[in-house]
Amino acid sequence: MRLLETWVKAPFLKDASLLLMSECAQAVSPDLCKKFVKGRVALTCCPTFENSGLIMGKLASIMTCSPPKEVTLLTVDGSPHCFALHSALNQALFLTKSNIPSSHYVVVNGNAVEVSPETVRVGRYLHLVQKCIQNCPAILDELGHYSLEQKFSTRRIRDR
Repeated sequence: MRLLETWVKAPFLKDASLLLMSECAQAVSPDLCKKFVKGRVALTCCPTFENSGLIMGKLASIMTCSPPKEVTLLTVDGSPHCFALHSALNQALFLTKSNIPSSHYVVVNGNAVEVSPETVRVGRYLHLVQKCIQNCPAILDELGHYSLEQKFSTRRIRDR
C-alpha cells in the first residue's frame, strides 16, 4: 500500500506497528523486506517521485489522526532519496511532538542495519559530518567499499 494513497484516518493505522519502506528497498532486498513486513502495516513511498514535504505531512497527519504504536523505516543505504525519508520521519515526530517509538534501518549488502535518529540529524549538517571525517579519516576507506563515486574520486586523485 502506498503512503500517499492511504487515508490518514484508516482504522488499520491506529495502534499499529507501522512499517514505512522505500520502493527501492523492495527491489534491492525482497526477502529482507518480507521479514520486516511480518506483524506490521506496510506503507511504501519514493521521494524520487513523491515530494518529501508531502511525505512528512502525511506521516505527521497519521501520527495525529491515527497514532500508530510504533514506526519502523526501512530504506536503501547510500540513496539520497531514501535519506529524505529518514529526515521526513524525524521531522514528522518533531512537528507533532509525538512520543511514538521509531526506528530507522538501512539495507547494506542485504542486511538491515539500524541507525539512530541522531545519525539522520547529523547527516543533515554537513559541517558536523566534516568534523566526523576529520576525527576519523579511515571512514573514507570504508566509504570506498560502498560508494562508486568515492572509488572514482580516490582513483582520480591518486592518478594525478
